[in-house]
Amino acid sequence: MKTCFLFPGQGAQFPGMAKDFYETSKAVRDLFQSASDAASMDLKKLLFESDEETLRQTKNTQIAMVTAGAAAALSAKEHGIKPAGAAGFSVGEWPALAEAGVISLYDMFRLVAERGRLMDEAGNRSGGSTMSAVLYLSSEKIEQVIRDAGLKQCWIANYNSPVQCVISGTEADIAIAEEKLRQAGARRVIRLKVSGAFHSPLMQEAYEAFKEFVEATAFSDPKISLYSNVTGKKVLGGAEAKRYASLQIISPVRWIDEESNITADGFDQCLETGPGNVLTGLWKASGSPVSCIATGTLDALVSFSL
Repeated sequence: MKTCFLFPGQGAQFPGMAKDFYETSKAVRDLFQSASDAASMDLKKLLFESDEETLRQTKNTQIAMVTAGAAAALSAKEHGIKPAGAAGFSVGEWPALAEAGVISLYDMFRLVAERGRLMDEAGNRSGGSTMSAVLYLSSEKIEQVIRDAGLKQCWIANYNSPVQCVISGTEADIAIAEEKLRQAGARRVIRLKVSGAFHSPLMQEAYEAFKEFVEATAFSDPKISLYSNVTGKKVLGGAEAKRYASLQIISPVRWIDEESNITADGFDQCLETGPGNVLTGLWKASGSPVSCIATGTLDALVSFSL
């Protein structure tokens, strides 16, 4: 079976995630130690002992999510599942980069710790920015509503599925957009609990600072198929992967395009290797004939691999 690993992003976290993998695999315990060393924080304590509010802080969420995702992928491989491709949603693209051999796990943990810190700081300095999910309104219609309302600080940040997008911007413009989108027929508009306008130009400061860390890190050509949030397409080489790694912070996540390209490349199945089942839900909404299974817990992984 030609398998693609899908790594979830911020928002899927919960206290205790990946604990089952940690307790049953020495390799995962070693992975946690490497992550702790690279990020200069105790990842075991962060994932297993933190409350929801602590985990929700961007500087903690991002490093926690990639640690949990890497642990799930490692456990899948220990159960005999070898990926031929990898993709990740937002910060989830980082364990995908490591899975594809573009960067080392140590560099992945080190860079994501900086990414989370910088994006957290950029959000705090923005003077009030946020994100909202928009359900059952096309991306074209959302863009038209934003344009017709004359909103200059509001953008689509995530093209999640044919029935869901996420907008990002200043709190003032988002509030106006929310009302206009409801009037235009959106079934639901949900304000997200985030600390900033991620994947938008309001993250420019974080992008500029993070780019320096990325430029100083070696990126190799992918050893398996790897897909980019920035383009929605397959990444062709290490130089391209490096460029997109920092651009991703200020660019929308083109997940619909990634799903289409993964399907077109002949994969037999996708596994959501990380907490929750958000990507499994988005995949089903895409209408792809390829199956997607959530394997973010040991029980789910064992059931799948039997």
